[in-house]
Amino acid sequence: MEFLQTARPRTEKNVMNPVRELQNHGQAIWLDFLARGFITKGDLKTLVDNDGLRGVTSNPSIFEKAIGSSDEYDSAIVSLMKKGDRSVADLYEQLAIEDIQHAADVLRPAYDRLDGADGFVSLEVSPYLANDTEGTIAEARRLWKSVNRKNLMIKVPATPNGLPAIQQLISEGISVNITLLFSQKVYVEVAEAYLAGLQNYIRNGGDPAHVASVASFFVSRIDSAADKQLDEKIAQANDPAEKARLAALKGKVAIANAKLAYQEYKQLFAGEDWQKLEAEGARPQRLLWASTGTKNKDYRDVLYIEELIGPDTVNTVPPATLDGFRDHGELRDSLEENLDDARQVLAALADAGISLDAITRDLVTEGVKLFEDAADKLLGAVARKREKILGSAIDRQTLSLDPSTAKSVEAKADDWRAAGAVRKLWQKDKSVWTNTDEDKWLGWLTSPAAELDRAADYEDYAWRVKKQKFTDAVVLGMGGSSLGPEVLAKTFPKAAGFPKLHVLDSTDPAEIRSLEAAIDIARTVFIVSSKSGGTTEPNALKDYFHARVAKAIGADKAGHRFIAITDPGSSLDAEAARLGYARTFHGDPEIGGRYSILSPFGLVPAATAGIDVTGLLEGALVMVRSCGAQVPPHDNPGVQLGLAMGLAGREGRDKVTILASPKIADFGAWAEQLIAESTGKEGKGLIPVDGEPLGDASLYGDDRFFIDIRTADEEDAAHDEKLRALENAGHPVVRIVMNSIEQIGQEFFRFEIAAAVAGAVLGINPFDQPDVEAAKIRTRELTSAFEKTGRLPDEEPAISANGFDIYTDAENARALREKGADGELSSWLKAHLSRAEPGDYVALLAYVARNEDHIGELQRMRLAVRDRKKVATCAEFGPRFLHSTGQAYKGGPDSGVFLQITADDPRDLKIPGRKMSFSIIKAAQARGDFDVLTRRGRRALRVHLKGNLKSGLSRLDDAISRALM
Repeated sequence: MEFLQTARPRTEKNVMNPVRELQNHGQAIWLDFLARGFITKGDLKTLVDNDGLRGVTSNPSIFEKAIGSSDEYDSAIVSLMKKGDRSVADLYEQLAIEDIQHAADVLRPAYDRLDGADGFVSLEVSPYLANDTEGTIAEARRLWKSVNRKNLMIKVPATPNGLPAIQQLISEGISVNITLLFSQKVYVEVAEAYLAGLQNYIRNGGDPAHVASVASFFVSRIDSAADKQLDEKIAQANDPAEKARLAALKGKVAIANAKLAYQEYKQLFAGEDWQKLEAEGARPQRLLWASTGTKNKDYRDVLYIEELIGPDTVNTVPPATLDGFRDHGELRDSLEENLDDARQVLAALADAGISLDAITRDLVTEGVKLFEDAADKLLGAVARKREKILGSAIDRQTLSLDPSTAKSVEAKADDWRAAGAVRKLWQKDKSVWTNTDEDKWLGWLTSPAAELDRAADYEDYAWRVKKQKFTDAVVLGMGGSSLGPEVLAKTFPKAAGFPKLHVLDSTDPAEIRSLEAAIDIARTVFIVSSKSGGTTEPNALKDYFHARVAKAIGADKAGHRFIAITDPGSSLDAEAARLGYARTFHGDPEIGGRYSILSPFGLVPAATAGIDVTGLLEGALVMVRSCGAQVPPHDNPGVQLGLAMGLAGREGRDKVTILASPKIADFGAWAEQLIAESTGKEGKGLIPVDGEPLGDASLYGDDRFFIDIRTADEEDAAHDEKLRALENAGHPVVRIVMNSIEQIGQEFFRFEIAAAVAGAVLGINPFDQPDVEAAKIRTRELTSAFEKTGRLPDEEPAISANGFDIYTDAENARALREKGADGELSSWLKAHLSRAEPGDYVALLAYVARNEDHIGELQRMRLAVRDRKKVATCAEFGPRFLHSTGQAYKGGPDSGVFLQITADDPRDLKIPGRKMSFSIIKAAQARGDFDVLTRRGRRALRVHLKGNLKSGLSRLDDAISRALM
C-alpha cells in the first residue's frame, strides 16, 4: 500500500509526528482500513509503533475493496474450501474473522499496556440486519465468540432496531462500536442504551472494566448533504448578502454538530449516576469521529481531524487522511472552541429552512443502503471466486439472451438486489410473491440440508432393502411423487444388489398390466407415495397391488412389502399403520409435491434403488449455496434463470423449450411439471415444452425460450450448431452443462429456485394449483355418479363415425363447423388446427398407455404440427399430465389448442374393494379434464378412437397429416 511508505520517522526539519502527538491531547487515532497483506507484511504494526495507532475498524466497504478487488485472498479461499464447500457468507465471514483476529493480536500489546482502555479492532454485523434486533443480537454473539479476542468490538448501527440490540449486548459484556450515528438526539439514546446495558451487566455480576464502547459519530457525510442543500438555496437566493450568509455555512455544519454532541457526552458521563458506575470499574463510552475523509476538495484534507481534537475521543481515519495529517496536520485543543459559533451555525441552518434532523435521518437510511450495496459487491465477488475454485464440481450455466431480454434481466436483477429480494425469499417472506400463503410452502429451501442430517437413516434403510434381495421396486404416485423418482430411475444405472426402480403413474389398464408383467410380484417392494394420502391414482394402485402381493405371498405378509411416503396424519399414514407397512416416511407439510424431490418423496425411492443419497444431497447443497440468501441476483444462478424465464415470458417468449441430452433425457418431464404447475395460472404463465426434438431455427417463432441441459461428456456437434443458429436468430438460449449425472441434485434445486423466482416476476403464487383441483373436483363428480348408478353419465358426440367419435362443447363445435368440419375426421382436425396462430401451442393429450410405441406415434404427430404450423407442441399422456402441465393448460394463458385422445380399453382391470375399475377411473379423469378445458373457454377437441388402438392411432396420424396439407 503506497500510503504506508510515509509511516516513517519525520525529517529533522519537522521531527514531531502530529499523529502520535494526538495522544497528548487525549485523542486516540484509529485506522479505517484492513486487509490481509497489510497485517501479514507488518504494515499495521509499523503504524502502531510509529504513529501510536490504537485501533482498526472494518466494514463491508473495506472488505469489498480488500477481497473483491484483488487476488490477495484467493489462496485463503482455496484453503478454506479444501476443508469442504461452504456458503458464500461463511467464506467471507471466515476470512473476516481471521483478519480481525490477526489485527487484534497486533493491537493486543497496546490493549494490555492501556489496561483495556484502547487497542481495539471492530467487526461489523451484517448490514442486512440493520432493522432486525434479534438477528443483530444473535450475529453479534456468534461473532464475539468466533473471534474470541478481548480487544474486539462488534459494530452495530444506530438504527431504531439497533438501539435495543446495543443495550442487550452491553448487558452481556460484549464490547460494541455503534456506527452510522449522525444525530445528537440519537447519540443521547445510544449513550443511554450503553449506560442501561452496563447497569444490567453489573446487576448480573459482570465486571464492567472488561466492557468498552465507542459511539461512532459520522462527520463528512453531514457536510456533503448539508452543502448540497445550501447550494440549492444559494442558487435560489437573489440577495447577495443572503447568498454570502448561506455560503458561510458550508463546511461548518458537521463540525458544529459534532462539537455539540461532545457537550452531550460530557453531561452524560458526569454526575452521581455515572460516578456510581465508574466506581464499579465502568469506562465511559467514547465519542469516535467517523467518516473523517473530506469529500469536498475545496476543504483542507485534514479538516475533520484538526477541528475535532479533544480528550476522551477517537478519530478513525482512512489511509490518505492519516498520511495527510502526519505530513501537515496542525494540533490544538479544538473540540471545545467556539461553541457559541457552533450553535449559531445550526440555528442559521434551520433559519435557512434546512432540517438537520431530516438530513441525519436520511443519512442513516443511506448509510445502511451503502453498506448493503458494498456487502452485495463483496459477496458477489466471493461467489465468483468460489465458483472458479469449484470448477467442474458445479454445473455451468450460461445465458445467451436477446438484447431485450438481457436488458430486462439486468434491470430486474438490480431491482431485486436493491430490495434484498433474494434474502426475503430465503426468509420465507410471502411479499416476494402475492402476499397470500407462500410462506407456508417454502420448506424445500432447507430440505437438502435437513435431509443430509438424516442421511444415516437413509443408508440404514438402503442396507435393509438390499438385505431383502428384492428384484424390483415400484413407486405408486402421481405428479411430484412420481416424476422426480422417475428421473432417478431413468438416469442412474441399476445398482448391484438393489432392486430395479420402476414408476407407475397411470390408471390405464394396459400400462398397469405391462408393469406387472415386468416384475416378480413376490420379490417386489412397493412405495406408495402421496402427500395428502387421498390422491385417487396411488390409492387405486395401492389397493390393486396389495391384493396381488397378498395372493403371491400371503395376506399376513403383504403389508411388509409396502413402504409409505406421506405427510404426518394423512389417510395413507393411518392406512399404512393398519396394514402393517414395513416403514412409513413422513414428508414436510411445508413442501409441495413438485418441490419434493430432495425430500423423502425423492430420497426414499433413491435409497431403495441403491442411489447414493448422501452424494445426491451433497451435490444439491453445492447449488443451494450458489443460490443462497447472501448471493446477489447477478451472481445467483437459480435467480438468474428464474428472472430470465419470467421476464422472457412477460415479453411473449413463454414457451420454455427444454432440451435434455440422452443421459438425462427424463429430467425435462420433471422440469415440465415444476414450471407448468408453478407458473401457469390466473391467465398467466410459462408453457414448458419437453421432448420436442430440436429443429432448424426457421421452425420457431418469437415465443420460444430454450434451455439446453446436458452432461459434459455428451458432445453433439450437430446439436451445438443448431443451438448457435438459434442464438444467431435472436432466440434466448440457456446452456447448462453437468460434469456427470451424479450432480443432478444441483439441477433439481436450481430449477426449484428458478420456478419460484419466475412466479414472483409473473406476479402469481408459484405454490398453489387451483386448476388441478378443478379437474379433480369434476372427476369426483363423475365417479360419484358412477358409484350411484353403476355407469358414467351419458355424453353426446358432436359426430360419430366408423372408428371414431368426436366430442367438444357447443361453442367449439359451432366454431369448427364454420371452419369446414364435416363428417371426416381430417376435416375436424383441419378446422381445429387452423385455430393455432403464431404464439399459440398445440397439445396432444393422450389417455392411452405410455409406452415406446405410443410415444413414437405422438412424436410423429407433434412434429408434423410443429413443422407445418411453426408453433410449439406438447405431447402428454393422461392421467399423468393432470398433475403436471394440466395446471397451465387450464389456468395459464389462453394460447393452447388441445387435442385430447381417448380410446376403448380392450381389457379392463378391477380394483379390489371398489365398484370402479381402472378404465372407469381413467375415463372419468379424461372427461373431467376435458370438461374443465371447455368450461374455461379453451380451444379443445376430443377424438375417441374405437376398436383396435394401434390402427386407430395410425388413422389419427394420417388424418392429422391430411389436415395440415
